[in-house]
Amino acid sequence: MFVCRRHNGSLIFNWQYVDDVVDALLANGVRPFVEFGFFPKDVAGESDVRCFWWQAHVTPPEHYEEWSTLVDRLVRHFLQRYGANEVRQWYLEVWNEPNLSFFFNSTRSKYFELYRATVAAVKSIDPSLRVGGPATSNFVPDDRFGGEEQEGEKSLTGQLKNLADAEWRGVWIREFLEFCSREKLPLDFVSTHPYPTDIPFGHEIDGMRTRPADSTLRDLQWLREIVSQSAYPSAEIHLTEWSSSPSARDFTHDFPQSAAYIVKTNIEAAGLVDSLAYWTFTDVFEEHGGGDGAFHGGFGLINYQGIVKPAFHAYRFLNQLGEEEIFRHEGFLATRTKEGRLRAVACNFPKEHPDAPPFASSLEAAERTLATGAPAVLTLEIHHLAPNTAVLIEIADSDHGFALRKWQAMGSPSSPSPDQTSLLRDFAWNTDRQIVNVKRNGVLNVSLQLAPWAVALIREIEG
Repeated sequence: MFVCRRHNGSLIFNWQYVDDVVDALLANGVRPFVEFGFFPKDVAGESDVRCFWWQAHVTPPEHYEEWSTLVDRLVRHFLQRYGANEVRQWYLEVWNEPNLSFFFNSTRSKYFELYRATVAAVKSIDPSLRVGGPATSNFVPDDRFGGEEQEGEKSLTGQLKNLADAEWRGVWIREFLEFCSREKLPLDFVSTHPYPTDIPFGHEIDGMRTRPADSTLRDLQWLREIVSQSAYPSAEIHLTEWSSSPSARDFTHDFPQSAAYIVKTNIEAAGLVDSLAYWTFTDVFEEHGGGDGAFHGGFGLINYQGIVKPAFHAYRFLNQLGEEEIFRHEGFLATRTKEGRLRAVACNFPKEHPDAPPFASSLEAAERTLATGAPAVLTLEIHHLAPNTAVLIEIADSDHGFALRKWQAMGSPSSPSPDQTSLLRDFAWNTDRQIVNVKRNGVLNVSLQLAPWAVALIREIEG
């Protein structure tokens, strides 16, 4: 974003493009989670190693003085433009996945020094600003992949006979906490990316294997324990990337399997961490170039044409949960709002699938997984509902709220026409909705038929 360039030996800074992004976020009620990275060309170390089609510089300089100046000027600009009260509510994360040489062409020690320089620059301006890391990619089995160099860059296929039996650990987390403690560095939050796969970075990789369906839960339990036992027990925990896989060409992202996995995992993991951030909002994600057509397995909850996917409905349902938990069971969570209204979510993550949804390199592969599993019956008897109310039940599955089916019926146009796009957008919201009236005694009896990979919202409304 052209934030700085060298002229006559000095760095000149330019925040106009950054300001456009932040202004737009704040105008839409979104606070930025800032990532410090990559190195501008005139600050980076000398190397031909670059990443992505825009050739991001990933080699650190020998010394971090100019990097510290860059951070200092940017943070001061944020404070001047948006005010301390606003910026103190942001999070400032140091780099992205430095354990992968693709993103950070150096060693763990060099990253630790990057964190030291960055947190010092920020805290010298305002100690209340929140800084954290290490934003490492993925979990790896036991301690075999620890050490000074990058970890976990290759698939573990062939090295482990059973992914379920492995003891998985967050990359660099323990060492990072120990380094910050030893060097007496501030640390406001710990971040990492717990993808449920045996490879931390995947684009068009057929050999990727998925871990057990509860792997994210176990990863977060491990992470919570490690942070609690560290010198920073009150540090927040933010999982700044998470999805069914780290590939932007995984067709599972376009299918109901992703929705069921989102609901299942969020029910299991509720309360363990401060955020579990789905990667990403939309398919406008071009690290390796644009997607080949309207549905191409992109990360997004929404595709390029603005058509919502089943994963979008999963988060829409979760977003309507209340503040008070009433009951939690496998694939089901019931809550109560501040107004005393019932809000519940459910999913049918098929028991035939002990693992997270498998990586699908094609539509056909995703279809095969979608076709497996058995329907489930969810029988509910709910008491103490308000009289003269009703319950709205909304379901998204392979027949409802799944616009890809309509797109296929159109002949799978790579770039849908405006009329086709309008139809697809409407069809994407065509979930299955039914209203059930509550009995006079405040009791509701209902039996839901959930197709494999279906997600459901149960919401008390006025009668």
